[in-house]
Amino acid sequence: MLTRRQTLASLAALPVSLMAGASPAASPMIYAPGRVAINGYDTVAYFSDAKPVLGKRSQAVMWKGAIWQFRSASNRIKFESDPWAFAPSFGGYCAYGMSIGLASTTSPDAWRIYNNKLFLIHNLKTREIWERDIDGNIARANHNWPAVLRQ
Repeated sequence: MLTRRQTLASLAALPVSLMAGASPAASPMIYAPGRVAINGYDTVAYFSDAKPVLGKRSQAVMWKGAIWQFRSASNRIKFESDPWAFAPSFGGYCAYGMSIGLASTTSPDAWRIYNNKLFLIHNLKTREIWERDIDGNIARANHNWPAVLRQ
C-alpha cells in the first residue's frame, strides 16, 4: 500500500504527456484511433507471443465499434471465439490513467498481463508507477470505468 507521500510523489512524477493525452470530450468505449483498436496491434499476440505484434488489415474483425487487426487467421479466430478473454482492460485506454480518472492514450510497448487480463499503459515510465500498486490501481480504475469516458 502506498503512503500518502508516495502517492503524491507518483502523481507528481506523471509525464506531462499523460495529462495531455486525456480527452476533453466524451471518448468511445474502445481506444481506437482511426477506428482501429489499440493502434492496430494484435491483442491475442500479447498472450501468445508475450510481445506487441502489429496486426494485418487482411485479418481484421469489427467488435464493439472498432476494427481489431490480427497477425494471423488463427489469432483472429481465437479472438472471435472469446473476445473478452483477449480484449485489453478498460477498452485499451491506459490502466494507470483510468486509475486517476483519465482516459489516456497507450503505447504498444507498455503493457502487462496480470491475472490473465491485458493492461495497456501510456508509456514505460507510467507503467513503472502503475506497477508499484497494481491491485490498488486496478481497483481505482474499475471504480472510474467507464464513467471517465463521459467527461
